[in-house]
Amino acid sequence: MDEQAVLGPKSNADSDFRQRALAYFERLKISPDAWQVFKYKYSELTTVQQQLIRETLISWLQAQMLNPQPEKTFIRNKAAQVFALLFVTEYLTKWPKCVPANPHGYRFRVVHSKSGGMVVPNITKLSCFEVVGAYVSWIDLPLIANDRFISVLLGHMSIEVLREEACDCLFEVVNKGMDPVDKMKLVESLCQVLQSAGSFSIDQEEDVDFLAGFSKLVNGKGQSLIDSWSKLIKNGDIKNAQEALQAIETKVALMLQLLIHENDDISPNIIGFCYYYLHIWKQLTVLSDQQKANVEAIMLAVMKKLTYDEEYNFENEGEDEAMFVEYRKQLKLLLDRLAQVSPELLVASVHSVFSSTLQDWQTTWFMEVEVAIRLLDMAGREALLVSHGVPFAGDVSKASALQDMRILVTSRVSSYQHTSVTLEFFKNVVRYEKFFTVEPQHIPRVLMAFLDHRSLRHSSAKVWSRMTYLFSRFVKSLNKQMNPLTEDILNRIQDLLELSPPENGHQSLLGSDDQLFIYETAGVLTVNSEYLAERKQALVRNLLTPLMEKFKILHSCQPSVVPYKRIILRSGVRTFLHRMVICLGEEVFPFIPTASERMLKDCEAEDLREFILLINQITAKFKRQVSPFLQQMFMPLLHAIFEVLLRPAEENDYYSKSGCTKCRVLVTVTQGAVEYPDPIAQKTCFIILSKLVELWRGKDGPVGFADFVYKHIVPSCFLAPLKQTFDLADAQTVLALSECAVTLKTIHLKWGPECVQYLQQEYLPSLQVGPEIIQEFCQALQQPDAKVFKNYLKVFFQRAKPY
Repeated sequence: MDEQAVLGPKSNADSDFRQRALAYFERLKISPDAWQVFKYKYSELTTVQQQLIRETLISWLQAQMLNPQPEKTFIRNKAAQVFALLFVTEYLTKWPKCVPANPHGYRFRVVHSKSGGMVVPNITKLSCFEVVGAYVSWIDLPLIANDRFISVLLGHMSIEVLREEACDCLFEVVNKGMDPVDKMKLVESLCQVLQSAGSFSIDQEEDVDFLAGFSKLVNGKGQSLIDSWSKLIKNGDIKNAQEALQAIETKVALMLQLLIHENDDISPNIIGFCYYYLHIWKQLTVLSDQQKANVEAIMLAVMKKLTYDEEYNFENEGEDEAMFVEYRKQLKLLLDRLAQVSPELLVASVHSVFSSTLQDWQTTWFMEVEVAIRLLDMAGREALLVSHGVPFAGDVSKASALQDMRILVTSRVSSYQHTSVTLEFFKNVVRYEKFFTVEPQHIPRVLMAFLDHRSLRHSSAKVWSRMTYLFSRFVKSLNKQMNPLTEDILNRIQDLLELSPPENGHQSLLGSDDQLFIYETAGVLTVNSEYLAERKQALVRNLLTPLMEKFKILHSCQPSVVPYKRIILRSGVRTFLHRMVICLGEEVFPFIPTASERMLKDCEAEDLREFILLINQITAKFKRQVSPFLQQMFMPLLHAIFEVLLRPAEENDYYSKSGCTKCRVLVTVTQGAVEYPDPIAQKTCFIILSKLVELWRGKDGPVGFADFVYKHIVPSCFLAPLKQTFDLADAQTVLALSECAVTLKTIHLKWGPECVQYLQQEYLPSLQVGPEIIQEFCQALQQPDAKVFKNYLKVFFQRAKPY
């Protein structure tokens, strides 16, 4: 090693040394043996060589301190990494003054290079706090939990530009793992000093950012004390556990101040302390008067913080609104915990707030009315737990719940002119529909609210869209109580059942999805009514006649003029047939052939896919009666598939034309079984193929069907699993392969030795399968246990597929 060349970069080196250094490193760059210069470990160097490296690094650092133009950031970061390695190796042993004080922040850059932190220019004392916070879990406790260090931190909490970072650093110190007794003493000493310094006087503090950090610190202290208490109880140290509990109690007042703070950036930071504080009392059987008062204070604070801000934008909810919704969820967790600690107190408190608010709801701000009704919802859920899941069946909770629901439905608060109150009212009515089985006399009042401008005819789309679902749920849950009112309800919702197809992209009245809930409600009312069959039939006719008239009008339109209506109609007809196959059974079967012929005429690829799913359902539902229908539909289905396949590629987005080299075009559903990379669709296609084979093997089958089986169905059972998109590690794909195995077994069952001979002598040899594997495959196929063949088929394709 040329030591003079190494010294060349030093700031005091003369020009000759610098030239020698440059020449030396240039030779290293082109020398094949250059690596030998660096092969020695640092610890193997001599003391003189190690000192030379130290001096070189310090010289470079001093040059950077004197240079008015700082070095490039990436070079400074690399230098910091070198210093970090040297620091780890020699600090406190051989080189205690490894990193001298400097104004350019290399001390902190070195530490950050080990912790992964990002370095910025002009690092000040802020960086020190950040570094200590990042490393506090690694630092020995005496080095930070001492009067000198803590005094510095506490002193900086009174300096405006430093106190946020000082607060964060204290938070990390408090969270450091340590003995529970030591942790308790540390937290208590910090609290005493902070309190004597006036840091607990948060009412006079206007810096919201600092308060946010301070609330996080208080939360950390509280949770640390609770954690210490839990460990001490577990260890049986009752004396210190009692001290920890007393320390926790002294922090409750400050916790409550932060919890009810008007700024929602502060309150969420203290919720963890509140939650675990309540968890303590859940474990205790008896609460003191002060503890009960604390629990009640937390409850009132939660109720207050649930209230909407005046600035909340209900019409255009953004990020701030989303954050408040999330905050409400955290408060709900607190309320749940409160209910576990003292359910009776929760029910009583909610009843007090609810009844007093609704007594004068006309003159009360909407935020207070909304939160009162929301609290009824929250407390009602907990009342269910108290009464072991039986609604309105308890002692105190039953009386309170009944009274509150009575107030809710008789107060006419549903008329409040704010969407938040409206939504909360109807949500409660539906959630606690069991109340109406106890007091059914209130049902007509609530139904009228549902049917007028307060709900289904509300001016806000957000409201009436939600109401269609709630109304449907309300009617379903109380269908027996609805019998006397059925006809009246049907008459009142008649206009909501009128179809209003989109014209020029606009839709009037209810949206299509919302209208489905109204139709479903009408169906439930009719079917569950106590009318005779003739009367029910008349009601259904009245319900469906306008619908059929509108259908006829749409059907009369020329498809070429209104293509989007044809797509909507076909989709609707398929959905209708799916439902009718389930509901009417054999009664709907005579109508299916005509509908099928219409749906296959000039159909799109997506229409064809959906139609195949319908065929699958029909085949599974009508096993014995389906044979004539399948014979009738076989050729139209083939023609439809060919028509789709022969279209240009850009028009055919469902069936891919790539893949199969043995058969250029696979007909009928074999195309979907092989080419479409969706295991669910492939499974459906194989189910249809196996059903076709099962039904058409006999004399009733179409002419030439056997030839079709050998030329198209059998190849599809091999070509589909061999495709790269057929993932045998996927559960849905394995199900598709199982149906593929069923198809092959069905073919063998119907054609027997003829099938085996075809596979042995023609098809499998054409796939370049060896004689031993062919024999093995045919033996597995002839096994009477279908499960054996399914398992074998998976292994067969796992071996056959190229990876």
